Amino acid sequence: MSVTEINFDGLIGPSHNYAGLSPGNLASARNAGAIAYPRAAALQGLAKMRANMDAGLAQGWLMPLPRPNTGWLQQMALTGANAPAHLRAAAWSASAMWAANAATISPATDCADGRCHISVANLQTIAHRSHEWPDTLTQLRIAFAHPDFAVHGPVPPPFGDEGAANHMRLCPSHGEPGIEIFVYGLSGGSFPARQHAEASRTIARRHGLDAARTIFIEQNPAAIAAGAFHNDVVAVANERLLLTHESAFADPPAAYAAIRAAAPWAEIVEVTAAEVPMADVISSYLFNAQLVTLPSGEYALIVPTEAPATPSVKAWMDRMRASNGPIRQFIPVDVRQSMANGGGPACLRLRVVADPASVDPRFLCTADSLSRAEAVVAAHWPESIAPDDLADPALVERVTVARRVLLDTLSLSELG
Repeated sequence: MSVTEINFDGLIGPSHNYAGLSPGNLASARNAGAIAYPRAAALQGLAKMRANMDAGLAQGWLMPLPRPNTGWLQQMALTGANAPAHLRAAAWSASAMWAANAATISPATDCADGRCHISVANLQTIAHRSHEWPDTLTQLRIAFAHPDFAVHGPVPPPFGDEGAANHMRLCPSHGEPGIEIFVYGLSGGSFPARQHAEASRTIARRHGLDAARTIFIEQNPAAIAAGAFHNDVVAVANERLLLTHESAFADPPAAYAAIRAAAPWAEIVEVTAAEVPMADVISSYLFNAQLVTLPSGEYALIVPTEAPATPSVKAWMDRMRASNGPIRQFIPVDVRQSMANGGGPACLRLRVVADPASVDPRFLCTADSLSRAEAVVAAHWPESIAPDDLADPALVERVTVARRVLLDTLSLSELG
């Protein structure tokens, strides 16, 4: 069995719009009501997937969910025509593009039964995301139907779970046993703390994780209040390396001590506020990046173009390169449409360590399937969506047809 890390990106759906639905996500709030460009957004995301493949990384994808979610509105005795604007926008949201929130993944080597465990996230804290999980679970159960996987339903309410964005794994190499780090929130000033400690503990139990190699860390309330609504806005891990801001955790010395006790081989690189202030962390999404191992064995950080354009971040990256630090390459990607709604490269992907041969091949990207998806997006995705467009029945028909053509093109019509 050839085990590797596969990045599954969310293919950005044709209903991509800026409704400002996510409290605590500063970019989402700042761009509420702006005109969104779904076609450009999806093509940017597909270009990122292609660039990852060109770099020698295994790449998969998850499909857009059906939007608008009329079934969700019907549960509230509403239709698209009579729904209040905020609920109509919630039904239209393309936020499933941020696949990091789709689920929490524990590789087989960490789990007691030797299978890779996947728990779909309930996303119950935020209305526009709370209705994603049933359709996401359907995809996960198709993509990972092989006996090597165990796919679980959501953690029950009231315990909010927002998936891999609040989960990190350190290991000597992807195929070896590692330690799993669950980061939860307790408060964040006026903003909600989205990952509940009890949700994280539930996932660790159902995945059969070894308590000696499982760590629970509280996120810094000040970081949540500053706009780090998920842990992956302030910390990222890959194999032996944890890259973190000094303000990521409520008690950094205790967090680092617990990590070093469980994984003495781990390397922790802390970025101080003097080097990169929290405001620059949030605007640049330095940490909301893909920290990956290239085929050469070198670590690379795939960052949004906003990162090297931020002076403090660029200076830090230059020092990392000059000091022969553990990250040898910084690879900028243009995901500006996603960034404007508060999601960087890390938000767009869900990492799964597994044998690619055990995954439904329709969910693994090839040069040909990417080209076919790009052609569908270019022909069928709306060029732009303004807030008032969400009340237009013609747009409902257009995005519905666009998604159907995509699924038919990729032989995934059973997703409906």
